[in-house]
Amino acid sequence: METTNMSTYEKRQLSEIRAYQNQKPSVVTEGLSLLGKPLEILTGLLIPEQVIQAVLNGANATAEFLADEKDIIRDGKVKNIEELRYKSLEISDEMANEVHNWAIALAIAEGGATGMWGAAGMAADIPAILTLALRTIHKIGLCYGYKADTVEDKEFVLSVMSLAGSNSMKEKNQVLLQLKMLEATLRKNALWVIERKAAKQMADKTVGNELIIKMIRDVCKQLGINFSKRKAMQVIPIVGAGVGAAMNGSFIT
Repeated sequence: METTNMSTYEKRQLSEIRAYQNQKPSVVTEGLSLLGKPLEILTGLLIPEQVIQAVLNGANATAEFLADEKDIIRDGKVKNIEELRYKSLEISDEMANEVHNWAIALAIAEGGATGMWGAAGMAADIPAILTLALRTIHKIGLCYGYKADTVEDKEFVLSVMSLAGSNSMKEKNQVLLQLKMLEATLRKNALWVIERKAAKQMADKTVGNELIIKMIRDVCKQLGINFSKRKAMQVIPIVGAGVGAAMNGSFIT
């Protein structure tokens, strides 16, 4: 990547991005005590992939609806979201940090509330944390001038969710490569989308929707493993409140 024309601030952000790309996913793999492994197995049974898939199918649309752009337009002092692509990176970063910090606080509160009820609370916790995570992705995208309103954009959102749920460096590197490929596709489409024919648009949408269905299945499997490890101790009532708060905050972070 060319850094000659970058400001000192932008170079620092690029350095932090590269550090993140090389950082091993911080997934709780060993459990929180000697009971960790048995509870992890139990949690895996309580969070089947089918449940996560059902939630994800509806959560993305809900999250997109909840990611209202009015406050971003106001705080960014722009007339429309797209203008933010050409404004200072610092402005977008400040707004994104506010969105991120608010989401972490809400995730901690929600995890603590549902964790009080142990395994029973997971029925409410999983849909809530997935919807919040997707809303955060959509909202942060708005902070940088991007709406997720095309098939490729929705693939990008799911890939970011997949990145957050990576259970190993291998998974993380695969998703990062996928994001790079999607970025190239989005850039290319931006150049010739105006000339697209209606028939090709429909064909692209069909293929894209099939890909999204496959991506949702892959993300569900990944998150099923991730949540089982993170929420192993949350199945214990009362104790689960602290664990739920910590794990949800960590996931959104």
